[in-house]
Amino acid sequence: MFSLKSKIAIVTGGAKGIGEATCRAFVQQGAMVYLLDIDIVNAFRVAQDIGKRCDVLRCDVTDAGAVTSTIDQIAHNQGRLDILVNNAGAGHIGKLDAATEGDLDHMYTINVKSIYFCTRAALPHMRKSGGGSIINLSSIVATVGIPDRFAYSASKGAVAAMTRSIAVDSLQDGIRCNSVAPARVHTPFVDAYLEKYYPDTKDEMFGRLSKAQPLGRMATPEEVAALICYLASDESAFLTGTSLPMDGGAFTLQP
Repeated sequence: MFSLKSKIAIVTGGAKGIGEATCRAFVQQGAMVYLLDIDIVNAFRVAQDIGKRCDVLRCDVTDAGAVTSTIDQIAHNQGRLDILVNNAGAGHIGKLDAATEGDLDHMYTINVKSIYFCTRAALPHMRKSGGGSIINLSSIVATVGIPDRFAYSASKGAVAAMTRSIAVDSLQDGIRCNSVAPARVHTPFVDAYLEKYYPDTKDEMFGRLSKAQPLGRMATPEEVAALICYLASDESAFLTGTSLPMDGGAFTLQP
């Protein structure tokens, strides 16, 4: 894959799903990874399974003070910071008139403000390191209308816009910022969603959701992690300010 040898990386929401796969891929490619999450049980499970070069720090990415102190601690201990993956996030089901103000606030706090907090804390350390790569997790809903996803779509649209803004403001510092925009990915979130809303027909619904994508299946977390690895590596040095779809053709090939 792409070499991340000797890179210092932070992955938020690394205890499961895309975040877990990213931590594993980063370590395989030579990086030292700091897994930030509030799900400490799963976070330590991941770190213990990975072995060396993966440390866990409990951090609520919606708490500005906790984020700053945690990232400062990492950069101080390692002497540098090269990669930040803003993966932590949450979803919401519902149309505009079914979404409460609290629902919208919740989506923005987790999906938008967390990126602001983490990136704001990381930028000074990346500047001192001579550059870096920031990868934000957006979604296909930032560019394609998906039913019943109002609050989630609004938050992920903000992530796409933030990515471009961070990228243009960081050009002179040698810091790149890109986002990955997956469609459906088979993660524990999908399994929990099916169990909650379709307990008696979850297998059937999983098949329907999978076949709704042009390639006829969901992406795997490992496939998304491979794209994140590329964006984190020096091989993608000429990419910044872009959002790369990982959507099985959903954006361009749907009838």
